[in-house]
Amino acid sequence: MESRMEGDVYSGFGERYQMDGKLLQNFQKSFVQVQDILDQNRLLINEINQNHESKQADHLGRNVGLIRELNNNIRTVASLYGDLSHSFARSIDASSEGESTGTLKSDGKANNQKRFRSG
Repeated sequence: MESRMEGDVYSGFGERYQMDGKLLQNFQKSFVQVQDILDQNRLLINEINQNHESKQADHLGRNVGLIRELNNNIRTVASLYGDLSHSFARSIDASSEGESTGTLKSDGKANNQKRFRSG
């Protein structure tokens, strides 16, 4: 017969799995966006290099716009990574707040102290 406590554990596991699954989907979506931008940057860099090697005035002039686009893409990638970092930190905080306060220290002894965040 399943006790009430065991049911709570399984219920909590299902909720956490759904939260982690959604978080994982968001991470995957962001990483796909980042990869697409990095692929585009590779193409931009190749074109910039070809234009530079050609030494033709119109090609060199075009590089100004290409370099601006490249810089904007780099800012976008940095922002996406910042958002990922923030989401990851929030998920870690949320999961640690949901944990039991009775944990084991690395030496195997019980640690029943609560952790408090400053701030």
